Amino acid sequence: MVVCGDDGLAHRLAAELSGVYGECVTLVLPSARDGRPRRAGAAAGRAAALLGRMTGAVGRVSGANGGPPVAGRNGAAHGPVRIVEAAGPDDEALAEAGVADATALALVYDDDETNIHAALRARRLNPRLRLVIRLYNRRLGQYLEELLDQASLGGGGEATTTVLSDADTAAPALVATAVSGHNKVVEAGGLVFRAVERPPGAPGGSPGAGTLALLSAPGADADGPDMLPDEAAVAAATGRTRVVLEATHYSGPPPARLTARSLPLGSFFSRRLRWSMVWLAAAVGGLAVASWLVTGEHPMRAAYLSLLDLFAINDPAIGEGLGRQILQLLSGLTGLLLLPLLVAAALEGLGTFRSASALRRPPRGLSGHVVLLGLGKIGARVLARLRELDIPVVCVERDPQARGVALARSLRVPTVIGDVTEEGVLEAAKIGQCRTLMALTSSDVTNLEAVLYARGVRPDVRVVMRLYEDGFAKAVYRTLRDSHPQGLTRSRSVSYMVAPAFAAAMVGRQVLGAVPVERKVILIAELMAGAHAGLAGRRAADAFAPGAWRAVALVEDRPEPAGPGGRLPVLLRDLPSSYVLRPEDRLIVTATRQGLADLLGRRPAPRTRSDVG
Repeated sequence: MVVCGDDGLAHRLAAELSGVYGECVTLVLPSARDGRPRRAGAAAGRAAALLGRMTGAVGRVSGANGGPPVAGRNGAAHGPVRIVEAAGPDDEALAEAGVADATALALVYDDDETNIHAALRARRLNPRLRLVIRLYNRRLGQYLEELLDQASLGGGGEATTTVLSDADTAAPALVATAVSGHNKVVEAGGLVFRAVERPPGAPGGSPGAGTLALLSAPGADADGPDMLPDEAAVAAATGRTRVVLEATHYSGPPPARLTARSLPLGSFFSRRLRWSMVWLAAAVGGLAVASWLVTGEHPMRAAYLSLLDLFAINDPAIGEGLGRQILQLLSGLTGLLLLPLLVAAALEGLGTFRSASALRRPPRGLSGHVVLLGLGKIGARVLARLRELDIPVVCVERDPQARGVALARSLRVPTVIGDVTEEGVLEAAKIGQCRTLMALTSSDVTNLEAVLYARGVRPDVRVVMRLYEDGFAKAVYRTLRDSHPQGLTRSRSVSYMVAPAFAAAMVGRQVLGAVPVERKVILIAELMAGAHAGLAGRRAADAFAPGAWRAVALVEDRPEPAGPGGRLPVLLRDLPSSYVLRPEDRLIVTATRQGLADLLGRRPAPRTRSDVG
């Protein structure tokens, strides 16, 4: 398998394929000669270190520069990884990487145009190739899938095209963490799965809810949580927090509230100007009534004469009664008061039109909101999701030309343009009154600095932090947890969260979602029971391997459109205990990365409870 990229997602994806699925991987990275020495010069060394740390690969990791191999840490069956340095994914680089004979190719460059050009070249070189492409533009991704699938019709094999977005994959988990702090929500097969953290001694929730993980005990220096434990392990862990899985039927998407594109008519004129207009209209009405009473004219004619006097276009009331002359003078005086009000209204209207396309400032008295740092690809998707849920947000972005700034402007979201490390920027976002801080910039140091400052202003603020380095993230998480136990802290790596979905797509299966558990991930995938020895022929109650995988729902084909595509999901707990999984059954499975690799046949199938005794 071939992975082409220029950032951390390519490194993690190669480690995932090699260390979890045991695949032979060729990693194509930018060379030091492509004009990006700071990013690409150390690409091979950084990738080799990451592969050695994350997978412990025993295969040789070589590069075009003849660098030393990276030895594995254990004897697991990890696939070899070869590093190829190239300025870009051109025909020469793809040929050197062996795309013509490869099974799958992942194009995960940060630039959509680069990925599209490379996908077209790769499909021409190998019509049987399975393509996984990273694109931010979702509509363009749909068109590209259709185009490349049509181009592979004559190649045979399992040539498919899958377009994924790291931003779309990671945004729901980040938003769920920021909003609830504990709950993780994943939509799969017409069901909404919610992972809920339950403290020690709390009830288990709905009947039959599965336990996804046992979290690390506070203050314990453990390797991490226990994933997918069995009933005995859950009963024995009385002092540890559990992550349990709950499922509800999907009733449709949440109501989209992205309708703030119109002009705010409520603030078209200021409050003082509106009241001035009301008093002036009342004065005009009073003059019209007085003219009717004094002159005895018809009410409509009396009102008409009052308006003519108001605008100074009526003849002078010479020779008429005293009352009529006094009313004419009062109407003229009222007309003089009307002129500045009309000018003020015109100026305020012009200012409102000008500010309609400008970024809003955080309003006075705002509290309980979410402060979102960074409006790049990830931040823009998170902002859209937060507004769909009607959650108040204040954004902070250094670059006024960032992707999400235009979205914030169209949604009328208050935005502060400035560097979060500068004095007064976070104060302008009302960091002291916020409920949650989401630090999603691309710089680990910037995110950490913003979080530490927020903790100093408000120790109990909820924090969701984007960090890349695992060791750094683990140290930061434990330090903040111990220093501020009253404040919730979560660190998330986007590449770490989305790499399992890209890897599963490369081996031919689609991961529906991922539930982060501390620094690990539980995957939710849809699999065919007949294609996996660990599922077919077993009872529904026994479709469980502790620490590896658990089947949670059955997707049946029904004539009525009860679910997406006419599929009706049924929880396995609702099936009879004697139900035996058939080869044609399509299941929704929760699994660790290693457990999913076992189910896909990349490793020997784990022992289940039905195998024992």
